Amino acid sequence: MGRFYVTTPIYYVNDAPHVGSSYTTVIGDALCRWHRLLGDDVRFLTGTDEHGLKIQRAAEAKNVDPRELADSTSRRFVETWRELDIRYDDFIRTTEERHRRAVTSMIQAIYDNGDIELGTYDGLYCVACEGYYAETELTDDGNCPIHNRPVEHFTEENYFFKLSRYQERLLEYYEQHPEAVIPASKRNEVLGFIRGGLNDISVSRTSIDWGIPLPWDSKHVVYVWFEALMNYCTAAGLGSDDREFATWWPADVHLIGKDILRFHAVWWPAMCMSAGIDPPRQVAIHGFLLLGGEKMSKSNTNITQLSPSDLIDEFGVDGVRYHLLRDNPFGPDGDFSYEGMVERFNADLANNLGNLAARVSTVVEKKCGGIGPAPSAGSPLAEHAARAVADAAAAWQAIAPSEALEATWKLIRETNAYLEQNEPWKAEPGPDVDRVLGDALEVLRIVTVLASPAIPNSAAELWRRLGLSGSPEDVRVPDGLAWAGYPGGVTVTKGTPLFPRLTPRT
Repeated sequence: MGRFYVTTPIYYVNDAPHVGSSYTTVIGDALCRWHRLLGDDVRFLTGTDEHGLKIQRAAEAKNVDPRELADSTSRRFVETWRELDIRYDDFIRTTEERHRRAVTSMIQAIYDNGDIELGTYDGLYCVACEGYYAETELTDDGNCPIHNRPVEHFTEENYFFKLSRYQERLLEYYEQHPEAVIPASKRNEVLGFIRGGLNDISVSRTSIDWGIPLPWDSKHVVYVWFEALMNYCTAAGLGSDDREFATWWPADVHLIGKDILRFHAVWWPAMCMSAGIDPPRQVAIHGFLLLGGEKMSKSNTNITQLSPSDLIDEFGVDGVRYHLLRDNPFGPDGDFSYEGMVERFNADLANNLGNLAARVSTVVEKKCGGIGPAPSAGSPLAEHAARAVADAAAAWQAIAPSEALEATWKLIRETNAYLEQNEPWKAEPGPDVDRVLGDALEVLRIVTVLASPAIPNSAAELWRRLGLSGSPEDVRVPDGLAWAGYPGGVTVTKGTPLFPRLTPRT
């Protein structure tokens, strides 16, 4: 057992949660659920990013106070995560007092270290991503490379973080910690960016007041990205509880999308070094979900109409969670479509897992009086089960949920084939039927635990139908998944289909 601290990005409150932000958050939730199965002491952080020019302008456009906008939209994230059964341990808002204390403490430490100096910013800025850009980084049309929107020219007095001083130190750090950025392709991208030369970055603004004032110069507020990154330390106790911070920092994994790689894998570790604290242990980067070939984001008008709530109405909570985790390998861009969701739901959930559960419970009812037999010690499925557990564990460790679920569903397919081969529904009740059904029930017990990070509600219901006490969350992996753990002699409940097959909309 150990400690595991994982974070999602904090999400801007200028618009509602959508499937793109849900993707990252569901991955984080499932990863934490797996680590709880390992027996780890887990802390899962998510939240909302509420300061900056983007939020101020969004509030002005709605003719409301920025605080009112932040309160309203932050509640929508809380509600959406509840609908998706996201079990976070902390939901941070950057307008909280604890965050102001942490930011004040950390930026003062960086300033005291001599790494922040006064200057003038004169250059290009994308309000949509709150990012500064050189002309060479823009598209051929002169737009932001992330949002494909025009950038603005800003000139104002700013304080600058001397990022350039940390070029060699960052290169040395990544040489010593190659696992600090995954996948490897993104690590290479980070190294290329650093080797290309680092420029000092603006860390304050004087043109807005919606932010946290600098502790040594109240005319300036902290630049939103510089402040927002510190939320990870805020939630660990920086500025509030030294013992708590020593316990939980550094974070084990920051889960992020590829568009904010530079901030998290270049700026943030340098900021930590300057402040005298350890960088995060790992930054794990995933690609974009693509809808019709376009990034699924708030700048894409298609996705603003694709609410997680709408998907839940049709596919159920677990159907949405499973699709997000299973269909897109972690790392590269992934396609997202309604047709793909229906196909995956019917193939994996309805036909494979749902059919196995229904088939076994039906035959147990008919051949065994509804009492589940114990598995056989020498079952041919035991080897498949052991491999599935090992492969799933390795995949979760590598933050590869699609591979973990593929390993689990491979065991389901092997078990369906085993039943087809033995056809217990055709045999007379007796030891041979008991053996086959006991083996299948044991696989369902193991599968229920392995699948529970992705489909927690369905897993809990299947666990109950198997006649098992407690819940899948009570099992400790891997020892609790050793073969022959199903007790036998308990009542198996058939119930309605776990995953009724879907008919695509026309």
